[in-house]
Amino acid sequence: MIDTQVIAHRGARRQAPENTVGAFVVARRLGADGVELDVHRTADDRLVVHHDAEEPSLGVLAHRTLAEIQAVRSDVPELDAVLDVCVGLLVNVEIKNSVGDEDHDPTCRAADLLAQRLADRGGVDVVLVSSSDLATIDRVKVLAPDLPTGLLTVGADPLVALETARRHGHQALHPDAWSLADGAAAPLVQAAREVGVLVNTWTVNEADYMVELAEAGVDGLITDVPDIALTALGREPGPPG
Repeated sequence: MIDTQVIAHRGARRQAPENTVGAFVVARRLGADGVELDVHRTADDRLVVHHDAEEPSLGVLAHRTLAEIQAVRSDVPELDAVLDVCVGLLVNVEIKNSVGDEDHDPTCRAADLLAQRLADRGGVDVVLVSSSDLATIDRVKVLAPDLPTGLLTVGADPLVALETARRHGHQALHPDAWSLADGAAAPLVQAAREVGVLVNTWTVNEADYMVELAEAGVDGLITDVPDIALTALGREPGPPG
């Protein structure tokens, strides 16, 4: 059995609607080690779990209150509802705040909200906060120095990104899986081990590539198909329901 964590991308999104409480419940039942989810702030300073900044029937979520959002989309959960069903699992909370996003906020308000929310919950959650926006996770690190943080990258040189993560004091690097092809994973993992940084890669859905990356030593596979990942790594998935 390979010792690599299986992290369900937006929950078990092939078996339940993504980023819903149901998707995270299924991921837990299957035996995933953790889940990945996306958060956006609302107009009344709440955090909702949703991939895109905009929802077709609502517009930009940051311009709507939690009540307004859930009146139209009752399946869009507040972060607390997901954390409650994931206690004991690793929860990778990705704060969406890239330049060009409809709700991009240079003050990184969502980072403040998340740090406070996790503190209010009394440390019961196992959370890793990631973002492709370096300023956002830097802000989390200032507010909650003990909270693990990770830099998410796409299309970047993974070794250059690793050095950025190290210099900024982040504990993890989340490179896209395509950047680790053609033998790039093993050198990255070796370099990351030397500086104490974890490597969790996304989104890996092919069993052969899962095994290749796990054998190269990556710490976590973020995947849409946690059941396939568990089987590929020599573990028996549980029933989804």
